[in-house]
Amino acid sequence: MTALTLAAPAAAAGHRGAGRRLLAQAQFANSVGDGAYLVASAFYFAKVVGLPPAQIGIGLTAGWAVGMVAGVPLGHLADRRGPRGVAVTLAVATAVAVASFALVRSFVPFLLVTCLYGIAQTGLSAARQALLAGLVPPAERTSARAMLQATLNGGLAAGAGLGGIALWLDTPAAYTALFALDAAGFLVAAALLLRLPALRPAGGAVPSGKLTVLRDRPYALVTLINAVLLFYMPLLSVIVPLWIAGRTSAPSWVVAALLLVNTGSVLAFQVRVARRVRTLREASASVRRAGLMMLAACAVFALSPYGWPYLLLGAALLVWGEMLLAAGAWEISFGLAPDDRQGQYQGFFGTGTAVARMLGPVALTALVLGGGTLGWLALGAMFAAAGAAMAPAVRWARRSASRSAERA
Repeated sequence: MTALTLAAPAAAAGHRGAGRRLLAQAQFANSVGDGAYLVASAFYFAKVVGLPPAQIGIGLTAGWAVGMVAGVPLGHLADRRGPRGVAVTLAVATAVAVASFALVRSFVPFLLVTCLYGIAQTGLSAARQALLAGLVPPAERTSARAMLQATLNGGLAAGAGLGGIALWLDTPAAYTALFALDAAGFLVAAALLLRLPALRPAGGAVPSGKLTVLRDRPYALVTLINAVLLFYMPLLSVIVPLWIAGRTSAPSWVVAALLLVNTGSVLAFQVRVARRVRTLREASASVRRAGLMMLAACAVFALSPYGWPYLLLGAALLVWGEMLLAAGAWEISFGLAPDDRQGQYQGFFGTGTAVARMLGPVALTALVLGGGTLGWLALGAMFAAAGAAMAPAVRWARRSASRSAERA
């Protein structure tokens, strides 16, 4: 029995399309503000709040670390209480955290708010995934998740444009307006999520306090491999810009062009890529190809001192690997998770994102900027090895799940 069922089962088919639209609208509402936040927040914390870079880094790292720990219990809460209510609450909590950023003027309040932000964002992601699992049939979840990812990227791109305007104005009022926009986006998202059909856990399906995902070693390995591959995330936002500034003669506008290649490609092709992934075998193959594509991207980025067009080619290869990884990872994360524990399993799988955000910039700065061409090649080899390791890890997880089902 599926753990999450519609309160009125006969209405499931009628609500399915409306549910996807509402999820997409909610995703877009908060991603516009997030795009603006990602572009301009570091400048705000440094110029307006007056925090030194080390304190900004510590605060953001601590926030994602706390969020990583909170993701599983909040996902479990979504399984126990129903994901809609938990998602709405966490969307409101994120809005409160974002609005609070505009009020902080010293390190300790900044640290507290970043922790609230990390907890709310990570838990919201897990609850949304549980909502998707409850609203969409298993065969359609990967394509639906791809549609949401494309929507997310569209919102981030629009928000990044607004963030650019704030950077151009470079006034406290402009930065404060961005935080207000981001907070309003999460409140709109909460209102939209509240309109979704009610999902509730099947009676007694999820024992209170039983976080079975923490004892699922095969799923933990799959999550670890995905986390390694997610270290691509800070490449375009942190590593490549620093590489361009220190190792190439490329004009500064190339950074914006690389981000445009990334967001435009995801908008245009992510859903198409995801439609090709329908089984765990296809998902494992997609992740393997993603690792190879990322290896190729790293090799091309290493050539960029010889000509900045290599940067554009590298960005194109990287985003193709990103889309292959996303499609495979979504199918794997849903397909290996028990239906009655999607919240806690998605919360655990989502810790890979927090790890990449927390450790990626520091680790990759040392590896790539310190190692140069060899650093790029070592990073690419890591991606390729992780991609190749996914298929045997998924087979182990499937065998383990089959044995558990037989014992039950």
